Amino acid sequence: MLTPRRTAALAARVLCARYPEALCGLAAGSLIRGEGTEGSDLDLIVLFAALPNARRESFVFEGLPVDAFIHDPETLDWTLSEEVRGGRPAMIHMAGRSRVVGPEPEPGRAWRARAQRLHRAGPAPLTDERRDLLRYHIADRVWDLRDPRPSEQVVAIGFWLYDPLAELILRSRGAWGASGKWIPRRLAELDPELAARFAAAFHAIVAQADPAPLIDLAEWAMAPVGGPLFDGYASAWPAENRIVAPK
Repeated sequence: MLTPRRTAALAARVLCARYPEALCGLAAGSLIRGEGTEGSDLDLIVLFAALPNARRESFVFEGLPVDAFIHDPETLDWTLSEEVRGGRPAMIHMAGRSRVVGPEPEPGRAWRARAQRLHRAGPAPLTDERRDLLRYHIADRVWDLRDPRPSEQVVAIGFWLYDPLAELILRSRGAWGASGKWIPRRLAELDPELAARFAAAFHAIVAQADPAPLIDLAEWAMAPVGGPLFDGYASAWPAENRIVAPK
């Protein structure tokens, strides 16, 4: 198992071998945090002075999987700002808990410090439009769960609810949102008892196809933000979403 120090040294070798013109890199992920497993990879933000566009590259280096996120200051600034607006701090978290490697570390240190400030400040408030969309979708799936259904459909609807229900719970309370494996972590940071209730509700769906705990949890989550929403809900597509027939 690579130690954080050896992982940072490997990140420096990645930078030298694949991105010799880069200013620096911000090595991140569970190995850098000292929480790695045999299946862990290296996340690496690669910072250039200027690029035509940001990009992502995945590869194996010295036997270790690497996800590289290649940016210049303008594209990284846009990415962090979008995460504040959207409430999911993937790159903010990555940069804020990184180790800086490479020939010009000062820009990397400045971005790491900025990411830490953004993380402490928290996300932008959940918009009314997004809140109502979550209420609408969660209510629709809860109504589906109330109908008698085959167990495989109950489980499928439960999976469908996992992300939007977590988003509503976290974001309506001013916390950062999350996806995938970060959802249980964010919920535990917010409220350990709530995290346990969330996990138990989805365990009941998967293990027993029992929707009752999840229905209760969803209704509890929607209550402080206006409850289920259907009657009166409306949304508009962009005007340019059309194919114009030739005349």
